[in-house]
Amino acid sequence: MSETRKEMAGLLLVYHCPIAKTPVFIEDHIDSFSEFSRFEVRAINTELGFPDGLERFEFQVLVLSFTLFAWKPFFISQEFREYIQNSRAYKVAFFQDEYRFWPERREFINGCNIDCVYTNIEPPYFDETYRKLTSAKKLVHYIPGYVSTRQVKDGLRFSRQDSEREIDIGYRGRPTYHYMGKGAREKNVIAPKFIEMAAGSGLVMDIEAAEERRIYGEDWLSFLGNCRGVLGVEAGVSIFDLNDEMRPRYEQIMKERPDISFDEISRLLLHEFEDKGVYNRMISPRVFEAASVHACQILFEGRYSGILIPDVHYISLKKDFSNFDDVMRKFRDPVIRRRLTDNAYRDLIESGRYSYKAFVEEFDRNLSDAGIVSREDLTRMGT
Repeated sequence: MSETRKEMAGLLLVYHCPIAKTPVFIEDHIDSFSEFSRFEVRAINTELGFPDGLERFEFQVLVLSFTLFAWKPFFISQEFREYIQNSRAYKVAFFQDEYRFWPERREFINGCNIDCVYTNIEPPYFDETYRKLTSAKKLVHYIPGYVSTRQVKDGLRFSRQDSEREIDIGYRGRPTYHYMGKGAREKNVIAPKFIEMAAGSGLVMDIEAAEERRIYGEDWLSFLGNCRGVLGVEAGVSIFDLNDEMRPRYEQIMKERPDISFDEISRLLLHEFEDKGVYNRMISPRVFEAASVHACQILFEGRYSGILIPDVHYISLKKDFSNFDDVMRKFRDPVIRRRLTDNAYRDLIESGRYSYKAFVEEFDRNLSDAGIVSREDLTRMGT
């Protein structure tokens, strides 16, 4: 790296986004820093390559988005990696989908001297993960997505009166890899089972679990706003392969039997790892999206990061569907639907408790605690 004099700047956010459609919640996460941070924020998309002249800048804070670590090899070129390694900035890495790529994550954190990790893993599991395996000095728990300014505005724009909604119950899921376990599989299990159980009910349903039927951008909130109710499950997985014990065996089985069913590979291998070790289930950004358009949520029972309360914010559906009749009784009652959607909007959206504004303000406070002062703070202090 050049030894020429470096220009000092605020915060550099490095992320990866293909030119193709990107889920809105990812865009919101990236945009939230420039919208709300006290620091001067510049952003670089690694998809576009290493910018000319970047090496001339030394930032106070270097933020690495979770989008960089979605697959391996990570979306970080050798040029970017060298820049990160050589930077004297306070380095913050955001991670999601932490059930995979632990050897690569560990090597990156230690090799690039990451100071702080934002993680979806809950604090009771910090010791056996990041504290045991990495040199990161600070760990912060966060949820996968928050409520953006855009989402609040679009929620109001796309929300319809209950009587005007054309769909009773909607849902979009996606297939998952077997190695993610039965927890992740709930995303595509809930759809066909609900359709089967609701057959003959007279409900208008638009429920799909195929990848090609997913909806993006404004079309997604428009779809939710046209549904009286939506199905949902917790985000995350039920198999957390921290020590990389399961993956080699899994890959060998899949190589020999690429069309093996989930039930069969579960019997042969996955049952040994289900719901053991690190707990990795959490609230999904979809919960906030549904709340923003006052769609009544029918969710598989779960913890939902301690944020949601059954019969206050949503109707709880047992995973064996044994309470299906009671779920339908509650859902068909417009008074109950209204109470649940009003509660969810009040507590999740209107309160601002889970807004990106609150999230970034807390992020800035953590930087201040680490001794990093923004230009805005210096100006306020008169220095």
